[in-house]
Amino acid sequence: MFTLPKQIGLAELPGANWLMACLFTVHYLYRAIAAPLFLNPSMSPIHILIWAMAFCFQIINATCIGGWLAGYGPTTTKEWEGKALYIEAGMMIFAAGLLGNIYHDDELREVRRAAARDQQRKLKANQEQGKSKSVDKVYKVPQNGLFRFILFPHYLCEWIEWGGFWMIGGLGCIPARTFVLNEIATMTPRAVAGKRWYVERFGREKIGSRKAVVPGVL
Repeated sequence: MFTLPKQIGLAELPGANWLMACLFTVHYLYRAIAAPLFLNPSMSPIHILIWAMAFCFQIINATCIGGWLAGYGPTTTKEWEGKALYIEAGMMIFAAGLLGNIYHDDELREVRRAAARDQQRKLKANQEQGKSKSVDKVYKVPQNGLFRFILFPHYLCEWIEWGGFWMIGGLGCIPARTFVLNEIATMTPRAVAGKRWYVERFGREKIGSRKAVVPGVL
């Protein structure tokens, strides 16, 4: 957004373009920097192939959205006229999704901390009793917020967040639309598989009527 406009002869970009760029940046400051480096108490190992595929997707996605915002989408304030309502609604939806995402991520982190504390207590008890010095990893089912209804509310909140982003850009914002559809297409199977894991680990009675990712539906 600092180089392409000059290359195609644009003096400046509309404020709405910068707004969308700021929202995109805020999300990834949280998702790619704050969460993994400072907030998460632990992270499961990830296969290098999965990491490489995710990295490539993010590079392509950021390039597409950045290119649209920097010169291949709306380039004048006039093109944004009459869209104030959609922009405001999209911002509120994006904010609700981001805050929901952060809240449910924090719930997961707290569950992991509680499970780690229980594991340490069991290990200490075993050591005091002269038993095995190792214990199985402790797992818990999150209970707060939308976890009462679905097992992966942070996925749903992310979809809501990027749905709001797409609304700001409008139906013609193909990169934002593609991003939302890709997220739904890739995260839905993971949520369904994750629910199967929860049922196998805790039993259907413990999981109850919770769905995987959409309350009352899926």
